[in-house]
Amino acid sequence: MEKDMDKPTPAGDSSTSRTGTRIISRETATMGCGFSNFTTFRAEKQDFARLAMPQYLRLAILDSIRKQDVDGGDQHFQMPRSDDDPSCETPIVVFINPKSGGRHGPVLKERLQNLISEEQAILLFSPVLCVFDLHDVKPHEFVRYGLACLEKWAESGDACAKETRMNIRVVVAGGDGTVGWVFGCLGELHQEGRLPVPPVAIIPLGTGNDLSRSLGWGGSFPFSWKSAIKRTLQRATTGPICHLDSWHVVVQMPGGEVVDPPHSLKPAEECDVDQFMTFDHQVL
Repeated sequence: MEKDMDKPTPAGDSSTSRTGTRIISRETATMGCGFSNFTTFRAEKQDFARLAMPQYLRLAILDSIRKQDVDGGDQHFQMPRSDDDPSCETPIVVFINPKSGGRHGPVLKERLQNLISEEQAILLFSPVLCVFDLHDVKPHEFVRYGLACLEKWAESGDACAKETRMNIRVVVAGGDGTVGWVFGCLGELHQEGRLPVPPVAIIPLGTGNDLSRSLGWGGSFPFSWKSAIKRTLQRATTGPICHLDSWHVVVQMPGGEVVDPPHSLKPAEECDVDQFMTFDHQVL
């Protein structure tokens, strides 16, 4: 999971700030308004091109997800490749929950589409908050079909698919529940030995955002969000990676009716731990 404790310099300060071994200048981190900044915007667009995937990989991933079939995007690997396709330097996939917090998701998605390709800004609807439609993309579908498609073709010798799978990173725009949902689905990769598990960065869109705050991504959606989104994407590609421990806790209540869990909670393997903290006859 991504963790970057680099704090941006306050707005309006054009001085250069140093944190650790990184030097960030506010003059290059933000963009003003007006025609004079057109060349700056073009340069930034070129910088963000390294976050995109080649088009044939994006389309293959999407078709695999939509068809719920790892082989659903095979036709895109048979098509001619474009010389304009981006490299696989630091490909990013963005999950956005439009219902989180102040419901900035749709506006945020539009902004991200100006920085990275449309297919990589995946609109994520929480099943707890709205009715699903056929265009919904869930994180477990991305793991089971999208990433599996990349892995399949990487093993078949596609160098770009292999590089993309190794370097891919995930950005989650939502609250603690959305972030936890994505974490849980990506955790399946570790259990299945499908490594590496993509690191995760956070754009806080929820009301609490405790996890985002504790990991250095901020506790709220900033007012100067246009420049903040660009900084977040930059940090997501360059920030150091840390590991996050997780546990499954089962609380049993006496009696009662067994109900189906919400979509964001998935079944896990059960283990019994007694008061002496023994597991399989071994002391933990």
